[in-house]
Amino acid sequence: MANREDNLKPQWTKGTSGNPKGRPKGSRNRSTIAKYWLDIEQKLKNPLTGEVESLSQEDLMTLAQIKKARDGDTSAYRSLQDSAYGSPVQQIEETQTRRMDLSHLKADEIKEILDRDQPEAGPDQDRK
Repeated sequence: MANREDNLKPQWTKGTSGNPKGRPKGSRNRSTIAKYWLDIEQKLKNPLTGEVESLSQEDLMTLAQIKKARDGDTSAYRSLQDSAYGSPVQQIEETQTRRMDLSHLKADEIKEILDRDQPEAGPDQDRK
């Protein structure tokens, strides 16, 4: 059984890669390949304008999403809205409850504290 200090030693010698064959130089990653294919253009009839236009694959996919949204697909609509305007930020309202030890106070002092912490009543609200 190896001792604890052997576990702390590096697995490879200095200057040696842990994956010497690795990915070949010049090979493209997935996002580069996807961007290439999304930018390829075709002359097609735009379903919204009815005119023959040069449309990229990305344009065609966006138009397909618009068609789905117009046909009532709410997830397609949400996806388009998020792409165009950004996802809505979820806001969480946090309220903090103050805890006070009121055991040493008299009843009229407690009432004064409670009245002080109440929000002001509006013109259409009755203050109790």
